[in-house]
Amino acid sequence: MNRILETNTKKLVDDLKSICANHGLGNDGNEYKIIIEVFLYKFMYDKFLYEIRLLRGYNDISEESLKALHQKNEDDYEMILLSLHASVARLKPEHFLSNLYNEQNREQFAKLFDDTMRSLASLNADIFSVGTAEGTKIELFKGISQYITDESKKDAFCRAIINKLFECDFNEAGSVFTEKFDFFATIFEYLIKDYNKDGGGKYAEYYTPYTVARIMSEILVEPEVSNVLCYDPSAGTGSLLMSLAHKIGENNCTIYSEDISQKSSTLLRLNLILNNLAHSLPNVVQGNTMTEPYHLNKENTKNGFDYIVSNPPFKLDFSEWRDSIDVTRQTLQEGETEETKRIGSRFFAGVPNIPNKDKDKMAIYLLFLQHIIFSLNRNGKAAVVVPTGFITAQSGIAYKIREKLITQKWLKGVVSMPSNIFATTNTNVSVLFIDKQNKGDVVLVDASKLGAKIKENKKQRTVLNKDDEDKIISVFKNKKQLDDFSVVISYDQIKAKNYSLSAGQYFDIKIEYTNITPKEFQQKIDESKANLKEYFEQSKNLEAKILENLGKLKLNK
Repeated sequence: MNRILETNTKKLVDDLKSICANHGLGNDGNEYKIIIEVFLYKFMYDKFLYEIRLLRGYNDISEESLKALHQKNEDDYEMILLSLHASVARLKPEHFLSNLYNEQNREQFAKLFDDTMRSLASLNADIFSVGTAEGTKIELFKGISQYITDESKKDAFCRAIINKLFECDFNEAGSVFTEKFDFFATIFEYLIKDYNKDGGGKYAEYYTPYTVARIMSEILVEPEVSNVLCYDPSAGTGSLLMSLAHKIGENNCTIYSEDISQKSSTLLRLNLILNNLAHSLPNVVQGNTMTEPYHLNKENTKNGFDYIVSNPPFKLDFSEWRDSIDVTRQTLQEGETEETKRIGSRFFAGVPNIPNKDKDKMAIYLLFLQHIIFSLNRNGKAAVVVPTGFITAQSGIAYKIREKLITQKWLKGVVSMPSNIFATTNTNVSVLFIDKQNKGDVVLVDASKLGAKIKENKKQRTVLNKDDEDKIISVFKNKKQLDDFSVVISYDQIKAKNYSLSAGQYFDIKIEYTNITPKEFQQKIDESKANLKEYFEQSKNLEAKILENLGKLKLNK
């Protein structure tokens, strides 16, 4: 059944993108805003009707009946809305898709469409808004016709959208709302696939592959976890948080995030709503985690998080605010509090210096990694994507971070991934697993040879299948040693190797021996002598030809 749902849902996405293209918005910087708003409106509208029909006594209620009820007794209608789960949007009859469909031929339909979207957003602002670090609320919908510059074409654009939405019904082939994370992860990846091509490692505008997200969450989470706080300081579109929440159980965790990108915050909100995590939307913050670590100032999170997952940006020019976070002083400065100094002390290993050139290659991930270690509570666990070069660097900030993780016995292990596992970067990556309760051995996995090579958007990418994923997860969680794949070592062994976390440096060097008879041995010696004699003869002949050619050159001169 979900194959039909997946096909129909992807078709709706394609149809919406086609409408945008036909109205001059294909690959436009605003296209993703239109697609997200329209798709989300349709999803929330159908879910609203679905949830009402689950209520006792309303199994067969129609839109017309709901409109009549609202017109006859508004208080009774409000009681129905109050009976819905907090994660379900509240709609009034003027927000219904059928209402827009029936009104599409009126003048200034685009204005009606946008006003309806904004009214719906305002009605549900307490549930579905996300905030900025400064406290500003960003509501769900802003209207879509503003992106059409030709006034005469706005109505036609909105009519095309509403007609396409009216053709689709998420409830038609068995409800999409009973589907789980695996389904929506696929849909979400398909929905945003055209909107992350400009990422290339820039601050959070990229998507962590589902396969990597699954490996991270499966290794990180122990069985029967409940009532935990989960965090991503560079959340991007939220794929890591969704996988983590699914593994823990959506009702057993609360999600917190921060990200500087407006686009990423918009996509993350969609991801949370699709994955039944709307209760965490107030914790989605748009801001600079390094200069304004929003959640470290809040009462319920200042003591740290139970789980942190992150795929931070690897390179970025942060010279503009670099000095504001470099806290090396011992005394409070004017206007500074003990709390702000505490937060400033996150960067125990240091802040990268500003290079004379290539400022955009500043290793910002080292700041995020230190921030993550600081943000864990005393029993916290984290999984962080880092460049593979981090695990062997012999000096500088990377070395100091590894030294602390080993000295404190906080490192649980490392998985080195195949090259090109990310579509947007050629950087080889590893996943660092931190566990402040881990006092046992450390697991190092070299998964670089796993996976199949495919071409995607003219770029080569490595894709892991389910067996590859399960192999990594099983070996790590069960602390298995496999030749040339994984090792289980002590903290002392890591210290002896100068804190290297590369599995290959701990693999045993194997020399294969073959038993042969004296006769076979003599035969091999004779063969080698014969080959040497032949090689010497070839060398003499070549030397003679070279001398002959040199002599001819001298005569010609």
